[in-house]
Amino acid sequence: MSFNARLKTSALSSVILFATIGLVACGGSGSSSDSKSELTELVDSSAATQPAGASEPKVVLPKETPTKLVITDISPGTGDGAASGDTLAMFYVGVLSADGTRFDGNFGAEPFIFTLGQGNVIEGWDKGLIGIKVGGRRQLDIPSDLAYGEQGAGDVIKPNSALSFIVEASSIIPASKPEDAPKVTVVGASARSDLKIDDLRKGSGDEVKKGAKIAVQIVSFRADTGAELTNSWTTLTPITLALIDEQNIPGLIKGLPGMKVGGRRKLTIPFMDVFGGAANDDLGLPANTDLVVIVDVIAIL
Repeated sequence: MSFNARLKTSALSSVILFATIGLVACGGSGSSSDSKSELTELVDSSAATQPAGASEPKVVLPKETPTKLVITDISPGTGDGAASGDTLAMFYVGVLSADGTRFDGNFGAEPFIFTLGQGNVIEGWDKGLIGIKVGGRRQLDIPSDLAYGEQGAGDVIKPNSALSFIVEASSIIPASKPEDAPKVTVVGASARSDLKIDDLRKGSGDEVKKGAKIAVQIVSFRADTGAELTNSWTTLTPITLALIDEQNIPGLIKGLPGMKVGGRRKLTIPFMDVFGGAANDDLGLPANTDLVVIVDVIAIL
């Protein structure tokens, strides 16, 4: 198992709700483990991939084994600095501070996405990435007690190993605020044959286009009874998704383009554009039942 895989062990905990909403076009009831697997693929593809073969920066080893966290900014980046609760998409390379042995990195590949300050990563990252800005690059020299301590990790990261990283922020998605969650009641209605779009709030940011990778908050309901099925606002961590055929239900691909960042839209999706009329037990949606979703667009990645 690579360091990257270990780093990601709990990173999906804040978006498991997304797996249950079944937004990946998996059809049918499916198992929850299958949903999580598909979600992993979707989340991992939700921020900009660096060009293949992108140059990996060289980590400059500290002169002495770090006994405290040392943060060295290499390039400042732009915009607001990351805060606890924000969702970050990161490129990184990690080596042993003692001799420079490389154990993992993802420059030139997909970014690693996680929520800052939630214990999804080693403590040296949770503390060391506070304040980083989009495009910012910094070196983190992390003492063992803020890494894997006496336990170590795998064959390369031995017990009591200090670690050094160069990290770069690809995207920063601000944490949502509880007071911003929609207060919407859905009245049960008969099934529709067409997609109904209602803009509840116009956004003022960039426009969403088909094929875009976006960060959203979603509340879903059964259209026939108005019963709430899922609510991603409970974690305040935005969901990342791609509006790409075969990666999402048709109703979202049809209904979200044209929105702007900061906007809120209600989609009433006919059942044939949800799971082709099939039931989804994980979601709690019976067969031949329309789906209502309230979508807030937080960012375009």
